[in-house]
Amino acid sequence: MSPLYARRQRTTLAIATAVAAGALFTTGLTASASAQTPAGAAAAKPLAAAPTALSAAARGELLQQARSDAAETARTIGLGAEEKLVAKDVVKDVDGTVHTRYERTYAGLPVLGGDLIVHTSGTGTTEGVTKATKHTIEVASLTPRIAAAKAEQQALGAAEAAGSAKTEADGARKVIWAGSGKPVLAFETVVGGFQDDGTPNELHVITDAATGEKLYEYQGIETGTGKTLYSGTVTLSTTLSGSTYQLYDTTRGGHKTYNLARGTSGTGTLFTDADDVWGTGAASSSTADQTAAADAAYGAQATWDFYKSNFGRNGIKNNGQAAYSRVHYGNAYVNAFWSDSCFCMTYGDGSGNTHPLTALDVAGHEMSHGVTANTAGLNYSGESGGLNEATSDIFGTGVEFYTNNASDVGDYLIGEKIDINGNGTPLRYMDKPSKDGASADYWSSSVGNKDVHYSSGVANHFFYLLSEGSGAKTINGVSYNSPTYSGSTVTGIGRDKALQIWYKALTTYMTSTTNYKAARTATLNAATALYGSGSAEYTAVAAAWTAVNVT
Repeated sequence: MSPLYARRQRTTLAIATAVAAGALFTTGLTASASAQTPAGAAAAKPLAAAPTALSAAARGELLQQARSDAAETARTIGLGAEEKLVAKDVVKDVDGTVHTRYERTYAGLPVLGGDLIVHTSGTGTTEGVTKATKHTIEVASLTPRIAAAKAEQQALGAAEAAGSAKTEADGARKVIWAGSGKPVLAFETVVGGFQDDGTPNELHVITDAATGEKLYEYQGIETGTGKTLYSGTVTLSTTLSGSTYQLYDTTRGGHKTYNLARGTSGTGTLFTDADDVWGTGAASSSTADQTAAADAAYGAQATWDFYKSNFGRNGIKNNGQAAYSRVHYGNAYVNAFWSDSCFCMTYGDGSGNTHPLTALDVAGHEMSHGVTANTAGLNYSGESGGLNEATSDIFGTGVEFYTNNASDVGDYLIGEKIDINGNGTPLRYMDKPSKDGASADYWSSSVGNKDVHYSSGVANHFFYLLSEGSGAKTINGVSYNSPTYSGSTVTGIGRDKALQIWYKALTTYMTSTTNYKAARTATLNAATALYGSGSAEYTAVAAAWTAVNVT
């Protein structure tokens, strides 16, 4: 038989986890600002400033052109002789405007916090530059005053505090640190191992190469928890190889789902099946259980479709290539995480190994960390870390609403079914984040000191208000009552528009160092580009930020 027919693409049914919480079946749906575009409805004519879908080849050509023109672009925007641009990503709008994202080097060293976006009209004219730092990139000397070993010991100490038992760093390099204040020569040290809860450790520590002061640290492993997937019987795309079916979706960039079988490293084993019916719909502690795999594969394809349908984005990197998923990670691991280093999503099986965290919004959340990493690159610490986490909550929620699964309808609650708290409450609330006991409803000067999963509350609250508005309402059977900082009334513009504004801000106006004040500016810029500076949408963005005390 010709190889052309040896691996036929199949569309099949998979049985996924089938239990549903009663609240999701409450009748009497109340109309809201979000009830605008039902799933499957015809899309409106694209806005001029909305991103246009780029094929992998077209995106590659734009990136290659940007690389060829990098030296000239650097001169045009006024960079110094020691600085060079490295093209990272490109977004093209419907009207032809191109937004090219660059990393920067100085004297051959990476400049962390030096990323920038060059905005170019359809005719090739540079219209502006968005920079992560306003400081001139320049240091007095490229010779460290401290030994790299001192920076390593500092990093190992920080990693040990997080639970790592590593006795040496996984890597170190000289960099220019421009992420906070005046640029300085620094060491970036990376330490691996595992954190206290079993999550892989990939701690990055930035140390001043002159003084030995720790300037910054962040985790390269981005964690998040969500609800167990209660999606009933769903359709999956699989591949037939010989007489065996594989959980391999060639229609969406080649996504594969692997079984780690309680392992904590490596890729694992690709899930295969004889009859192309995956899972049982029931919880199981067996490492051979396919239900978690079916959930992960369904979440991955739903997330791919959400980004493609809403933003024309062709995969996480917008290059047509899928990440992969790993399930059955560790023993009773109650979390899920995204890792840039493997370009993959990983799911634990939860308490007792019977509550896999393979939910729709978890899949959307984790893959959105990948989208953020390949666009704004928001640093995973402080206010930028909160924005990073909120972006994943926002788009994870978007995936849930977009998929419109009758067994798991969209809501603004994160983790409402997994019962991690043990009392039936959600993990996070977008309408009033502080209901979880730790998240921030409003911005304050100390919000950046919170864990990124809690500082994210400010942006989550902003997104809810922008979508739905303030006050009491019921959406898909769930009751919400969103307050504002000064008691103001906010009128929502609908989730569809709010998602478009956040995505454009993330991909064309946010950088690695964006904080809440800068996020306000970025979303106002996005609203201006999409709808106009005098539009109701622009006014609503400003009002929603003011309502969470970001002015």
